[in-house]
Amino acid sequence: MDPSANSTLKRARFDALGPLTFLGWRWGLTAIILGLAASFFFCGYAVAFWRNADMDFMVIYNAFLLNDGKPQQFFDHTGYLTIVSVKTWFETLHRLGLLDSWSLSSMPPASNPEAFNAAMTSAVRAGRLLAWLIATGTVLIFAGLMRAIARDWPLALIATFAFAFSGGLAVHARILRTELVAACPVLFALMILIVIGRRASLARPLLIALAAALCMLGLENKVQAFLLVAALPVLILPFGGAESASVAFWRSRRSALPVAVASLVAAAAAAYAAWPLIATGFDRTLLDAAGFRPLLLGRFGIYQAAVLFLIGGCMLIYAAIWRISAAETIVSMAAAAAGATLALLALNLDYNANNVIAVFNPLEKMLMFVDAGTAEAANKPGFADIFRLLLDGIVSVAARYSFVLHSSPRPTVFLTWLIVPGIAYAWSRGERQAAIQALLLLAVSIGIDALGVRRALKSEYFIITDPLIVLAGALLLDRLADLRFHRWAFPIAAVLFGLHIVVSQAEPVKYALQRRGPESVCEWNQHYMPLMPLPWCPATRS
Repeated sequence: MDPSANSTLKRARFDALGPLTFLGWRWGLTAIILGLAASFFFCGYAVAFWRNADMDFMVIYNAFLLNDGKPQQFFDHTGYLTIVSVKTWFETLHRLGLLDSWSLSSMPPASNPEAFNAAMTSAVRAGRLLAWLIATGTVLIFAGLMRAIARDWPLALIATFAFAFSGGLAVHARILRTELVAACPVLFALMILIVIGRRASLARPLLIALAAALCMLGLENKVQAFLLVAALPVLILPFGGAESASVAFWRSRRSALPVAVASLVAAAAAAYAAWPLIATGFDRTLLDAAGFRPLLLGRFGIYQAAVLFLIGGCMLIYAAIWRISAAETIVSMAAAAAGATLALLALNLDYNANNVIAVFNPLEKMLMFVDAGTAEAANKPGFADIFRLLLDGIVSVAARYSFVLHSSPRPTVFLTWLIVPGIAYAWSRGERQAAIQALLLLAVSIGIDALGVRRALKSEYFIITDPLIVLAGALLLDRLADLRFHRWAFPIAAVLFGLHIVVSQAEPVKYALQRRGPESVCEWNQHYMPLMPLPWCPATRS
């Protein structure tokens, strides 16, 4: 054989992902987790306790309140699960003798700055450690689900790396924010639905119940998760295949009918158990007292009902497209209802009506914190002004995704440079299903980011849409595997690999190197922490 021909053949078979995944699946995943740990301890754990006071202080203060038997006071997001988690974490550490300042009553007074600062440092570091553990667990779950979605482990590992070193996770791995615990359960629900949608099984309705429960849990922690939840029914429509049709069990009337009846009874029982929460969520007296204003037609519950109809309609459409039997469809609907309503019961762990009404009326809650222009557009009749703001947001997102017109500490924007032409290339290659899947994921990401522009699209919000971008890229590369052997594939992959590490760590390093003091906390501490004076805020010095 001609040596030059042999050389050409070797180059043609060179997998661009090979050098980036040379450690293998287990050691590669270990390296990712160790990288996150190094970043956390160097640029998170050791940073001054007041550096990320918004929201470290707010979450910790409310955990202190709960551990003293006082009610939660922070309801902006609502942050419910994050606050309850920190409360339980502090209580556990205290019982183990690892944390002295675990409640408001155990904190030294502001009149003793040295003792107060030492106690607050311990509490904040304990809280940040929990944030890192949650982020690490999130990456491991993402890796497991990605392994089930991708056809080979190198692609799953690269997708996990892109997620772990995305701008959003880089922020949430070191501070106490609510977005990670809100967005990732919905992301995992999407990934579970993708896996079970591709291949039928007897247990598919149970996994649909799990997905519905995850969506509800995400919504309980931050109302912005509603945007992702509302997009999920449409997102999942193209994720099916030849093996999606119901298994024989669900096509047999004798076997499926008893299960269908039992599932409807279970859904009714779950709804009955959650009914007090549902009634509270739409209690007009509580809503008026909290300052909620109905979004549509002067009535609460209209768009919520529309989303329920959307979910049901999309389940019927999915069943028709991918040959799901009537019995399995009915059981799946009942399972979704049961899973969501049972997850609602988590609000009873530390019940507060303010959390309940926020969960049931997420858009009204969000409108309480928008800028004046958005509020005015939302309250005007018609949708012209709303569409104008959305269009402005899309233009702003396009500038951000270009990076050149608007830079940001978000390495996933570089993936969009490949995803957009990749969608067109996949369509031209006949991989139209993959193209539609990636297009929908990217469109939802752009849409949610466009709404986030009204809140300056801060790096804390990246975690909501970064995973969708990563997933879109992985799905395309999974179907266009031959691109991994292109001569330019490795240089591009290596550059993206490096950019993810460098750009994702820009924000953590910036915060670690900042030299400003804690004085800015004094602008809001009396509102968010009225029972905990701070030594450096003159107005609250005791």
